[in-house]
Amino acid sequence: MIRKVVLGFAAALMLAGAGEHDASAQARKLTLVTPGIPPIFASTIAAVADKQGFFKKFGVDVEVKSVETGTIGARALVAGDVDLSLSPTPLIVAQISNANVDIVGIYGLPSPSFLLAATDPNATCKDVAGQPVGVDAVGGARAVALRQMIASCGVDFASVQQIALPSAATQQAMIAGRIKFGVLHFDEIPVVEAQGTPVKVVTTLNEVNPNSHFALIAVRRAQLKDNRDAYVRAIAALIDAARFMQDPKNADKVAEDAAPTGHDKAISKLALKQFLDIGFWAASDDGMDRKAIENMIQVSIRTGGIMAGKDPVKFERLVDPTVWRDANAMVKK
Repeated sequence: MIRKVVLGFAAALMLAGAGEHDASAQARKLTLVTPGIPPIFASTIAAVADKQGFFKKFGVDVEVKSVETGTIGARALVAGDVDLSLSPTPLIVAQISNANVDIVGIYGLPSPSFLLAATDPNATCKDVAGQPVGVDAVGGARAVALRQMIASCGVDFASVQQIALPSAATQQAMIAGRIKFGVLHFDEIPVVEAQGTPVKVVTTLNEVNPNSHFALIAVRRAQLKDNRDAYVRAIAALIDAARFMQDPKNADKVAEDAAPTGHDKAISKLALKQFLDIGFWAASDDGMDRKAIENMIQVSIRTGGIMAGKDPVKFERLVDPTVWRDANAMVKK
């Protein structure tokens, strides 16, 4: 399935030159996969880098593709079918810890936007016990977030039925009344409410675990070594995109670039403000705060993401901060 999703992604191409960022060496085309069909709002940074010409500006050819979940994207990365994957931090932690896969994070999205939503206006955290809850996958990022959120009110995670659905399907199931609870992102609430179904935010991951961490853009270490210049240029484009998104004057352009998410412009502009308010896209640093990521490693141990008998990955093995460092220097030029 993974290979069908990503079939034909990688193709050997020369980098196109662009002004002062012109690449003198040859490098193959890079493919960056983001989660969700349609893509979740987190992927907007990649869309902006593409639509606003930042990849071209830094002389790198990047194709942005969507796959159903960050789990599928990470597996495609490990299989060698794609070059960069935006995937949940707990998943990358588990892959390296459990299987010693040779991947590494080079840029982070530090602040989760996960929340526990309910279509029952009187619902509380404790009411989740014994109920089906929409998540991305059993053991996936939303499931890990759910475990943390309901632990704050003493609900046993084993009592909850995880309903594995793509994000859009979770929203539709809540609208249709098939499930009352779902783990959503900020931008998904207006989509549900636009269909006449009021949503109550029961709690958020940031409230129960302020030191959480959302996602990493991961790459294969061997390919990073062989083609480092292209990866640095790709991250430089994302840095530029993150800073472009922070400027209120660009809100309309960002909302237009976010069209693949399926949101109308008004919802995208509202979502942009909400995501920026929590520092969702790292703009002034690499988004890979040691304290937050080490906290997520501990969460993975407690929740069973790291299997018994396996050595948890160390921070130094999990991330490579030098790519962002060099990319940021390129942006400053």
